[in-house]
Amino acid sequence: MTGFIDLAAVSLVGLVTTSSSVLGAMLGLYARLPKRGLAALLAFAAGSLISALAIELAYESALQLRHQHVAINSAWLFIGGGFALGAAVYYCGTLFLEQHGAAIRFPARFREYALGHKRKESEELIGLLCRSDLMRHLPPERIESLLPCIHVRRLAPEEVLFRAGDEGDALYIVRHGRVDVLADAAEAGSNVQRPIATLSEGQTLGEMALLTGSPRTATIRAATEAELLRIGKDDFQQLVRNDPELAKSVGRLSHERAINNLKAAGINPSTWAAIASSNVLHLSNSESDKLLVEAGHGAGLAIVLGNVLDTIPGCLVIGAKFGGFQGLSLSLMLGMFIGGIPEAAASAAILQKAGYRPKTILFLWSMVLVTGVVSAAAGYSFIGTSESYAAILCQAIAGGAVLALVAHAMIPEAIHQGGSAVVLPTVAGFLFALYFALLSSASGVDLTFAAP
Repeated sequence: MTGFIDLAAVSLVGLVTTSSSVLGAMLGLYARLPKRGLAALLAFAAGSLISALAIELAYESALQLRHQHVAINSAWLFIGGGFALGAAVYYCGTLFLEQHGAAIRFPARFREYALGHKRKESEELIGLLCRSDLMRHLPPERIESLLPCIHVRRLAPEEVLFRAGDEGDALYIVRHGRVDVLADAAEAGSNVQRPIATLSEGQTLGEMALLTGSPRTATIRAATEAELLRIGKDDFQQLVRNDPELAKSVGRLSHERAINNLKAAGINPSTWAAIASSNVLHLSNSESDKLLVEAGHGAGLAIVLGNVLDTIPGCLVIGAKFGGFQGLSLSLMLGMFIGGIPEAAASAAILQKAGYRPKTILFLWSMVLVTGVVSAAAGYSFIGTSESYAAILCQAIAGGAVLALVAHAMIPEAIHQGGSAVVLPTVAGFLFALYFALLSSASGVDLTFAAP
């Protein structure tokens, strides 16, 4: 009966510790809290968790090994290896989930994800542009302003892009596939138009009609399934007006040269691409909002798993260290409880912006409560009642995962919301946890909290 009561008690502790997540989500949905205040809370919680992990978990575990006559170096390697393994597992797991949509839970993590997505998407376009004589006359540092002007046009086999005599409305660059250039009329006595040239990846077409204002001089038809990059007439003319070198280059290019052979010239293509890629560092609000909706679509499971991954390690440790209400790891509990409020508030706000309904958001965060209860009970049942090497290692692995959470999400999020001033509440949180550790030591309880 006593075992059942203890299990119920530790489950209640897990529930209380994680209840702040739902509270924070409600605040994020229905209240407008100051960002600096939330950042200060998050930083305070991060400092408290760092102190609790260092003193109440790592150091105490090392002392347990020393009591079992394990050498200092071996104890350090054992605990350090557990922390490193836990951090690696957490980091790999959270990166995987973030790539599947979980990054939208937190503004700072989403911004990093969005910038990486933009860089990855842009690198392919830049690699293609750097092989074009025409585009490489642009200074590479100006490539970022060009990218929003580029749109994708897909063609089915045999589909005509434009015909001879049409008005020139855009410049095209072949991205994938091949297109045929057809003369403006069929050969005499033939109903079949034969291609006079075939353009493949990286080659440009349609610039002469834009430059001269004359109609198209040839028909372009897809030889295979093809994907083209399109730069509209107004954008192209703006580029020519703003860049004398580009204007000269376009002026020298004849239509025959464009369809037969665009020779490499000027700056080395790989160097141009590297410089251009290094300048794609900014993310506009419209780009961010668009990607936010795209990333959030169908990401519910990833978000749930991300929240679960963040919750399990800390509650496992709390459960493992549970020895009754007089021996609670108060600094670890409060660190998680306080940190849950700004985390969930920021997450709820950005999820709502991504198109999630309030009920859905609250459901996503309510899963943290279930996870907290189960994890605390599991920690108490499987690793909290033993001083074996396996139990100590499991606690160290869980502690490493919590430490990775602090470094990966909590501190970056606090800095993103509050700036460098968050160092002060971080130190305050660390000192807060240290104070309770000293009280515990003075009371004769090994580094866990007891009422003074």
